[in-house]
Amino acid sequence: MKNPVNFLKSVRDEMKLVTWPTSKDISKYTNTVIVTVLLFAAFFAVVDFGVGELFDLIMSL
Repeated sequence: MKNPVNFLKSVRDEMKLVTWPTSKDISKYTNTVIVTVLLFAAFFAVVDFGVGELFDLIMSL
């Protein structure tokens, strides 16, 4: 088993090698997620409405 202190030093060294996103990248990714979620919500709302109307039409026959 590895020494915990050596492990934490290795973690620190590896974290220094990580390329962190800039604030511009984070804003771009956040906007992309928000737009995607809104589009999916709108799509599923339309599908839900359509299926509900279709179900009502079938039940009224």
